[in-house]
Amino acid sequence: MTTVAAYAAPAAKAPLERTTIERRAVGEFDVLIDIKFAGICHSDIHQAREGWGEAIFPMVPGHEIAGVVSEVGPGVTKYAVGDRVGVGCMVDSCRECDNCKAGLEQYCVQGSVWTYNGVGKDGEPTYGGYSEKVVVDENFVVRIPEGLSLDVAAPLLCAGITTYSPLRHWNVGPGKKVAVVGFGGLGHMGVKIAHALGAEVTVLSQSLRKKDDGLRMGADHYYATSDPATFEELKGAFDVILNTVSAPLDFPAFLSLLATNGAMVNVGVPEEQVDIPLAGLFGNRRNLTSSNIGGIPETQEMLDFCAEHGLGAEIELIGADKINEAYERVIASDVRYRFVIDTATI
Repeated sequence: MTTVAAYAAPAAKAPLERTTIERRAVGEFDVLIDIKFAGICHSDIHQAREGWGEAIFPMVPGHEIAGVVSEVGPGVTKYAVGDRVGVGCMVDSCRECDNCKAGLEQYCVQGSVWTYNGVGKDGEPTYGGYSEKVVVDENFVVRIPEGLSLDVAAPLLCAGITTYSPLRHWNVGPGKKVAVVGFGGLGHMGVKIAHALGAEVTVLSQSLRKKDDGLRMGADHYYATSDPATFEELKGAFDVILNTVSAPLDFPAFLSLLATNGAMVNVGVPEEQVDIPLAGLFGNRRNLTSSNIGGIPETQEMLDFCAEHGLGAEIELIGADKINEAYERVIASDVRYRFVIDTATI
């Protein structure tokens, strides 16, 4: 066991505070990672404040982890000391079901082991990336290519793969028209990736205040959803709508923007129950669907793609003492576009 410093929420809705946690000894197939940077995802806030239901406390959030390997177990073959690596939302799965064997560990039939607010196979709670070090099985670690600096790579472990996976699944590329709903931590990566895939990209945001940023990052068009004319002008326009916001929407209005056989893919999870009038699906044979992060092979594919195209997250680097302030700013949409913790400050 190794004692490391971390920032944890001691109870639901309580401010995060500096503490220490125990990391397990490095096992045969484990990798010990010195965490360099950890992104702050909106889902960290949902879970630390029990917005998605009962949670495990004390909670060390963080599933956007970038660091350097400092020790490997004797059976490890994929990584060596000094390698630049990342850890996303999962640290284990059953590895035996059809989904796991297909590289879709996020859909493990028995349930994935989440990086934090989960329970490992040893029965112990999992603790996330707001900490100095983490021990992870090599099969749930990915390599960060040299073309990506660790600070801008960290958010790719959730925000990047959460947007990349559905865009690839729905065959986004040249000739496809894509709308990204919301232009925040997930949305800005959705725009960058969809643009790099060759699609015509439109941002649908509440206002036009981030329009210049959106166009700079690859959007071809930028509309305000607060303007009713937007929904008239864009009716039937899109092959794919990627909804990145974690708040209820007027689903019939957004579904009306889909072309025939188009899909609205939801990657944000509201805390509130959402009503979806089925009548909105019938026109144009519309699809209303969802996507949950990505498997380990696809996460590596995403990182390689982002390195090839020079795509990193737009970040605001903070010290650990600013985590609670950052949470409030995320809720107020006052971040451009992802807070990343310099874990040297923990």
